[in-house]
Order: sequence, then C-alpha cells, then structure tokens
Amino acid sequence: MYTRVKTSAEIENLRKSGRILAEILQGVRELAKPGVTGLDIDAFVASEAEGVNATCAFKSYNGFPNSICVSVNDEVVHGIPNDKPFEKGDVVKFDFGINYDGMITDSAFTLVIGEKPTNDKKRLIEATEAALYRGLEEIEAGCHVGDISAAIEGALKDSGLGIVRDLVGHGVGHQVHEEPDIPNHGRAGRGPILKKNMSLAIEPITTLGDYRIKLDDDGWTIRTVDGTIAAQFEHTILVLDDGCEILTKL
Repeated sequence: MYTRVKTSAEIENLRKSGRILAEILQGVRELAKPGVTGLDIDAFVASEAEGVNATCAFKSYNGFPNSICVSVNDEVVHGIPNDKPFEKGDVVKFDFGINYDGMITDSAFTLVIGEKPTNDKKRLIEATEAALYRGLEEIEAGCHVGDISAAIEGALKDSGLGIVRDLVGHGVGHQVHEEPDIPNHGRAGRGPILKKNMSLAIEPITTLGDYRIKLDDDGWTIRTVDGTIAAQFEHTILVLDDGCEILTKL
C-alpha cells in the first residue's frame, strides 16, 4: 500500500509509537556490551514493549522469527538474534519497529560494542548518521523523493563508503513497509511528491567497501559480498508544511 496522509488521531498514536520505540532503543544502547547476546537484546525489547501495551512490529512480519533485527559487522540488515556474545569492537546494527494502537514506527542505529569507534569504523558510523540528517533536511510537503535521495548520496559522496543500492527507505505507518521506496541515491526533482502528514522511514545503509550485498541461507540475514563492515541509521518522520517531525528521537 502507499503511505497515507494521517488523521489527527493517527498522528497522535504515531507520536506515542515513536516515543516508545526511542525509549526502548535507548535501553538497547545501555544494554549492548561485550558478553551480551542478540537473544538478550531480543528478550529485552519484547518485555519493554509488552510493559507499555505496545507490540513489536517485526515479530512474525513476513515470517521474521524475532522482535528486533541484530546485524553484526558484515551483516548489513535483517540479522536474526542469536546466542553468540557480542565482542569488543563488533559493529552492530539494531533495527526495531513498534506498533502502538495500529500505528507503526521504525528506527535503527549502529553501535561499536565496548569501545569508541576509531579510524574506519568512526568514518563509517559518523558519515552514515550525518547522511540521514542531511536527507531529513530536504523533507517538506511538496518535495520529491529524489530530493531526499540526492541529499543522502551527496552527503556520502566524499566519504569513501559504499552506498547500498538494493535496500531503501520506505513509507511506514499502517504497515512496516509501504510505498514509496526512498533510495539512498538519486536525482533531485524526481520521483513521487510527498504530502503533509505522510509518514516515512529514512534509512541510509553503507559499507566500508563494495555496495553489493547477498542473502544468507537463513532467508533473512543480508551481508556484504566482500565481507566489509556495514552501518545503518534510520528514523521515522512525519512530513510537515515546512520540514519534518522526527518521531523516533528522544
């Protein structure tokens, strides 16, 4: 389905959904340390969501078995949480969705476990997050999807990172993935025009090497073809007349 212009009641529930998601992901940041496992994170987010009468939007979505995607190092997205402990220096992507009273928000961040990122890891994470916010600056009622895509690509132009082509941002709200797709590369002035009170998930995804990706035998985990580390950042936003409202940020 194409993302709808939201009613006042739907917007209020989107805001509540985004706030819950942001608070849970803040807890994930604090929990994610060496020795902790993806299954520990999965149990934490499920418990936190249940405690505030929300549901984990990814659980059973198209058959996904867990509540959060946990992707380590060369795993790009859609990693299935497992019992392998995080190690110091692991680069982990946490991607999570919340459904509150029928309205879904989606957010992701990348974290280096147990230490401050340096050198290439620092470049990867900082440039990818900066590209997210650069893309958000282009959003307003009447803009084209291509305006967002071109801004993200431009922000990453001199970073030396691979921009993953086959994974995109998307509409979100009534379903986890709605149209339109929002690529992380493109031309300004092209693509669908956004309307006030549409909700979108913007998510640049990059690598330290080749942008090409492959699917694991588990049918979910996507990793880099060349084994290099990847990063992902994502926020759900509401389109405004002049700018956007970030719904998944504390």
